[in-house]
Amino acid sequence: MGEKRTRMSGLERREQLVAVGRSLFADRGFSATSVEEIAARAKVSKPVIYEHFGGKEGLYAVVVDREVHALLSQVSSSLESSDRPRFVLENAALALLDYIESNTAGFRVLVRDAPTEQALGSYSSVLGDVAARVEHVLADQFRRSSFDPGWAPLYAQMLVGLIAQVGQWWLDDRRMKKDEVAAHVVNLVWNGMHNLRPAPGLRIRQE
Repeated sequence: MGEKRTRMSGLERREQLVAVGRSLFADRGFSATSVEEIAARAKVSKPVIYEHFGGKEGLYAVVVDREVHALLSQVSSSLESSDRPRFVLENAALALLDYIESNTAGFRVLVRDAPTEQALGSYSSVLGDVAARVEHVLADQFRRSSFDPGWAPLYAQMLVGLIAQVGQWWLDDRRMKKDEVAAHVVNLVWNGMHNLRPAPGLRIRQE
């Protein structure tokens, strides 16, 4: 096995280190993960990590960049999946929960501690980008409903913030099923506190 590892190409070694770093950063956070740990887990010497990434910070930046792009792509696609506002909301909630379900380690990296200079460049940047896209969807809907489209930025921040916070909660508390969590998010946002349904469901699952 050791001889086979030494024959990895540069790209294969880099991908191995990214996978190892992703796992350790998810489990322990950036600060508690050392270059020594990464090297030991990957069964390489420390200079190999410096050669590929310049250090722990460089490896972390690559891991975060990949997760940001993956999450943003998944959520953005959900916003373009329908022109019906309720379905846009349902799909957005499901997209984030889908990502958390299939990329739990990656999501943990995004929401755990980060170097100070990168703290605003991970999960918060995704939320900002998503909110900007949601803003356009809401503005169009507000115009059709004779509401002031100037409210769209505020409502976009509230909507995205709600879904994002629920996603972080669900990351560690999986007692509720994904569709059930999404349905309750939509129940609150769509119906409001005065019109909550006792047994909410997702309409896109019924068509």
